[in-house]
Amino acid sequence: MTKYAIIVAGGKGLRMGSDLPKQFLLLAGKPVLMHTIEAFHQYDSEIEIILILPKEQQNYWHQLCHEHHFKIKYSLADGGETRFHSVRNGMNLVTKPGLVGVHDGVRPFVSKEVIARCYELAVAHKAVIPVVDVVETLRHILAVGSSETVDRNAYKLVQTPQVFDSDLLIQAYQQEYTPRFTDDASVVEAMQVPVYLTEGNRENIKITTPFDLKVADALL
Repeated sequence: MTKYAIIVAGGKGLRMGSDLPKQFLLLAGKPVLMHTIEAFHQYDSEIEIILILPKEQQNYWHQLCHEHHFKIKYSLADGGETRFHSVRNGMNLVTKPGLVGVHDGVRPFVSKEVIARCYELAVAHKAVIPVVDVVETLRHILAVGSSETVDRNAYKLVQTPQVFDSDLLIQAYQQEYTPRFTDDASVVEAMQVPVYLTEGNRENIKITTPFDLKVADALL
C-alpha cells in the first residue's frame, strides 16, 4: 500500500514577528521544515513526501536545501489561497491508491510512534487524527461580559498528521471550499464520514510564536 505524507508549509511568520517564514527559521542550526520532513523519512524511508510551499518561497527553499545538503526526496506543489486549496493542490500528486497523511510543516516533534499509529489505524478506520487532552480550564463566551465554564473532558486538542484513505480524501477535496474547513478532518466530516481519534504526543507542538521557538529549543 502506497503511503503519502503531504507537508503543508505556507506560513508567513507574522505571529513570529519575523520577515522570514516560520518554517525556515533555524532550529539547532537547521530549518524547522527540514526537521519535520526528516520525522516522516525516519518513520518510513519509502513514504512519498509531497511538500507544499507558496511559489514565491520555493527558490529560497531550494537554496536552503543546497546550503544544508538536504537530500531527502520529495515532490513539490504550490501553496494556495487557504490551507484547503494548498492541500487540494498536493492531492493532485497522489496518483496511486493508499493512505495520505497531512501534516503541518511547523510540527517537527511528532513522534515516530504517533505517525505509525495514525497510518496503521487508517487502514481500518479510513480517517484518523491524533489528539491530546485539554489540561486547562475552558470557558465558553456567551455574550459580551458573559461566559461559563465547560467540561474540558468533553474536548480534545487536535494535532497532525491526519491520515486518510486516499480515495476518501480525493473525494473530500472535490467539495466547494467553506471557512468551516479548518483542517482535513473537517473536510472529510462534511461528507458525513466519522473521524477516529487516537492519542497524539504532547511534544508535537505547532511552532507559530517566539515562545514556541524557545520551547522547541528546549525540547531539542
